[in-house]
Amino acid sequence: MADQLPDPAGYAATSYWLETAGDDLTPRPALRGEIDADVAILGAGYTGLWTAYELLRRDPSLKVVFLEREIAGFGASGRNGGWVASGLNASSGRLARRFGQAGMTAIEDAVAGAVDAVGVAIAREGIDADYAKGGSLTVARGPEQLPALEEHWQSLERSGRAAHYQRLDAAGTAERIRIEGALGSVYGSQYAVVHPGKLVRGLARAVERHGGLIYEQTAVTDVEAGALPHLRPALRTEGGRVRAGAVVLAGEAYLTQLRPLHRSLLPLYSLIVLTEPVSDGDWATIGWQAREVLASYRLSVDYLSRTADGRILFGGRGAPYRFGSRIEPAFDRDARTHGLLREFVEAWFPSLRGIGFGHTWGGPLGMPRDWIPTFSFDRRSGIGSGRGYTGHGVSTANLAGRVLAGLILGDENELTALPLVNHRSPNWEPEPFRWIGVRFTQESLLRLDARTARTGRPPTGRSLAERIADH
Repeated sequence: MADQLPDPAGYAATSYWLETAGDDLTPRPALRGEIDADVAILGAGYTGLWTAYELLRRDPSLKVVFLEREIAGFGASGRNGGWVASGLNASSGRLARRFGQAGMTAIEDAVAGAVDAVGVAIAREGIDADYAKGGSLTVARGPEQLPALEEHWQSLERSGRAAHYQRLDAAGTAERIRIEGALGSVYGSQYAVVHPGKLVRGLARAVERHGGLIYEQTAVTDVEAGALPHLRPALRTEGGRVRAGAVVLAGEAYLTQLRPLHRSLLPLYSLIVLTEPVSDGDWATIGWQAREVLASYRLSVDYLSRTADGRILFGGRGAPYRFGSRIEPAFDRDARTHGLLREFVEAWFPSLRGIGFGHTWGGPLGMPRDWIPTFSFDRRSGIGSGRGYTGHGVSTANLAGRVLAGLILGDENELTALPLVNHRSPNWEPEPFRWIGVRFTQESLLRLDARTARTGRPPTGRSLAERIADH
């Protein structure tokens, strides 16, 4: 796992979100010795915190204990693009093929509902997280992206979700946001944007108010399965152990650093650049008043958001996969990828040419082999997990928390009946095959994006890289 950072100033440098969370980042005390709990959670990010929050709301008598290697929000929860997305990264078609039309509909309805659930909880707990439900805009920038827009719209119609979306032409897109080269877009109403650092740090404080205990700078070295009711599961550290009636593994990409889970996810780095505040004059030129989240139809993935203090965030996934699924602080920044992202900002918004970029950061996200996340709980071993969001974790983690709380408490409902519950993704290939395949796909998609933008001709969908990356 990542090396420990030494002090609050070091943690603030992790991302703009943690720097501006308005929270004291001094680590909470570490665990020393052995303790017992009702529920022990590895990882104080969104998944673990939402799980604890739901457990404690339903049963305030529970003793819920966190073990966090760094500080709450250090991982993807404090570094993401701020999207509260109403869908998974897995497409409707993939979900329908795997779970049937009814299963796909149940999953997508539940994830869409999580967008509002996040907003409701933020309001309930008084967390000032800059939450705004402004929708999403997926833009075709150039003729080469129009076929992908058409396929996106047809997919929405096939899945029955088109009622929540609008297909916009170039003029309709410009009425919302004026983007260079935009020939059309799909607008979705069920998306929101949030300040991730304020949310995760505020959620940690809310969990503590409800009785949760968070131990920080406490690395889990081993997970001990139980054999309930006689042998309880446990989380072991270098300095102690927590035995509990249930253990939740909520470390997302960092779970790959535990040997039993090493191939369960692929840690892919997503990197971000953030502009200095945009002037009022430039905002008048650009528009973007509803703070919609933005993306295009590039194969390599891009994502944008507008912060509450008037900056533009541009993220992408061009950073190279590291052999052996390595995760290190040095990988949070990649000069080539960050340089490309800066160029993209000016390409999308020419009026911003020459604008400063005050912050760059990145971090690993967890990708399952089939792109489909899982919420699992084995009642015999007492071990549960929520993982595999592939970058859509802000909303999906909220859903995971409600599902896991229901599974642990034995509360059967429509969420615990979702097809994602106890779904098993296949393991990733061993090295060096994993590295060869992922690196080939990454580089091929970047070349395809560059070629299609240069020629104006869309990708065929038949290349090996496109078939591998299809989701």
